[in-house]
Amino acid sequence: MSNLRLIPRLDIKGPNLIKGIHLEGLRVVGDPQEFAIRYYQAGADELIYMDIVASLYGRNNLSDIIRRAADNVYIPITVGGGIRTVDDARHLLRSGADKVAINTAAVGRPELISEVARRFGSQAMVLSIEAKQVGKGKWEAYTDNGRERTGLDVIEWVQRGVELGAGEILLTSVDREGTRKGFDLELVKAVSGAVNVPVIASGGMGSADDLLAVAKVGGADAVAMADVLHYGRTTLGQLRRAALDTNLAVRKI
Repeated sequence: MSNLRLIPRLDIKGPNLIKGIHLEGLRVVGDPQEFAIRYYQAGADELIYMDIVASLYGRNNLSDIIRRAADNVYIPITVGGGIRTVDDARHLLRSGADKVAINTAAVGRPELISEVARRFGSQAMVLSIEAKQVGKGKWEAYTDNGRERTGLDVIEWVQRGVELGAGEILLTSVDREGTRKGFDLELVKAVSGAVNVPVIASGGMGSADDLLAVAKVGGADAVAMADVLHYGRTTLGQLRRAALDTNLAVRKI
């Protein structure tokens, strides 16, 4: 088993790092550059940047923020939000991103997954899925920060996305996002069991116990976290030690 990756998630609106609950009620947290450097120095394995209003305007405005980060942060960076074409992906990758995460445009035109994967490699094509539970053991994929229904079953969609070339899944539970109530373990387990590519669990992280559960029970390959780090409820060092204390494979630093 490869090491579980600990990934701070930086949701961006304009120049600011923000945080909400259920992807709504956004509050400004601070300067994303300061937080990125802090997390890098604390031992983050990767960073995820999401332009959370990009889909509303049809463009991603993170290139300048990513350029600044890439000058100071030497770990993989994933960027999502408003990526609609191969050219959009190329622009962000040239700005310093290592991977692009695509949701809305992939739902609208699934062939984009294949186009990005062929051009830059599957490892650079992350399928971002915003999931809401709609019944027992059933979840629907949403777009536009959990506002727009797609009618797509999450499990069927994730399998199709991987068939089309997605090399990784960013799985966000809209129901749990920002609540600090723990991950939707049933959702993460179902998705992890349905595909053979890494799954990043996002939405609900509140404590080290949640990290351990989503890895051991949910089968997640990586954990994206925001609130719990942004507000100092725990640190990457504490989370890494908790994982090592329970014999969970993480990178030692």
